[in-house]
Amino acid sequence: MDDFYKELEVLINKYSKETASNTPDWILAQYMLSCLSAFEAAVQEREVWYGRI
Repeated sequence: MDDFYKELEVLINKYSKETASNTPDWILAQYMLSCLSAFEAAVQEREVWYGRI
C-alpha cells in the first residue's frame, strides 16, 4: 500500500466522506485511485490520437 492511498483513506475518514454512501473509506480510496488511473489512460489515448506522442 503506498503513501498516497493511505493518506487518501485517512482524509476520507477524517472528513467522514464515507458516511453518505455507507461505504468503507478504503473502498472509496480504491475507487478514487481507479478513477485517476482511468483518467490518466484517457489522457494518454488522447495524446496518441492527436499524434503528440
